Amino acid sequence: MISKAFFQNIEEVAEDNDLNKEQVFHAFEQGLIAACKKQLGVQTCRVEFKEEKHELLIYGQYYVLPEGELNLELDKKYTFLKLEDAKALKKSAKAGEVLEVKIEPSEFSYNASRDLKHRFNEVLNQIKKENIYQGLKDLQYEMVTARVLEEEKDFYRIEINKDVITMLPKKEALPTDKFHVGDRIKVYVTDVEMKTKGPKIYVSRTHVALVTRLLEEYVPEIKDGTIEVLGIARDPGDRSKVGLKSNNENVDVIGATVGEGGVRIKEISKFLSGEKIDLFRWSDNEQELIGNSLQPAPVVAVTRVNPKEKSALAIVPDAQLSLAIGKLGQNVKLAVQASGWSIDIKSETTAAEEGIIY
Repeated sequence: MISKAFFQNIEEVAEDNDLNKEQVFHAFEQGLIAACKKQLGVQTCRVEFKEEKHELLIYGQYYVLPEGELNLELDKKYTFLKLEDAKALKKSAKAGEVLEVKIEPSEFSYNASRDLKHRFNEVLNQIKKENIYQGLKDLQYEMVTARVLEEEKDFYRIEINKDVITMLPKKEALPTDKFHVGDRIKVYVTDVEMKTKGPKIYVSRTHVALVTRLLEEYVPEIKDGTIEVLGIARDPGDRSKVGLKSNNENVDVIGATVGEGGVRIKEISKFLSGEKIDLFRWSDNEQELIGNSLQPAPVVAVTRVNPKEKSALAIVPDAQLSLAIGKLGQNVKLAVQASGWSIDIKSETTAAEEGIIY
């Protein structure tokens, strides 16, 4: 079949569906193959597009059996023809070859045309879903800004980019989150999966990586690698503890991250609905690292350091014991998670009573 209009239509379909021509050709090829199979009752067909000639070629395929022979071990994907029947279709047909019989789209029956349309739309929609999926897959493990569309009992319905809608389960929101329709919020994309109905995107505001991504966004020195986040722990909605190291001796990790007048850290806290961010200096010296991780509590000494088991004992002033441990053990728990060390804490009085030398 020669049709300039057909190839022009391919371009229009591609443009309307935000696809490239090759993807539309593929969908149409699958539709033509389905129609050819229905029309000829064969198992395989071949389609050839000759765009420069505005030509479309469709062939039904048969396997020509050696005369008087039926071998079930032959390639089962083809529809078989006896040699005499094959010669009736094409005089030059030979045994053992794949015979191709040309068919025009105008010859398609109603059922064949129906199969063409159904298969074309099916493949086209699958390609569109796959394109959306690949685009969303690029967002996995990243922070995105979303708009709140609706609040339900157990989740917020949010919009990510144009026409990408997902749910933020309230169990993945912070206890302090109180969103309203139209609010713009920061969420972390934990996973993107392809489902039967299309791609599904999973988001969270409790994931520890959300804090890292916010730090990268609001602290240029972290984004460009001047400052590294080497340890981080989080009690979502209440407090995070972050260990930072500077790769430039002229850049103060705490000052740069907090920002002038605290503007940077306040902005990060705002997007976390008021969650507090504790910062401490990372150190390659184990005792310094452990001491720093327990801030804001002052540490008198760090002893009984066991590098193999990564455990240590921190001694703190009597009046600072509760601060070092934190409410419900939060401060020491976050220090342990952020530093990677198991930390026991004792007051100076208790250490003296137990004869601990430091």
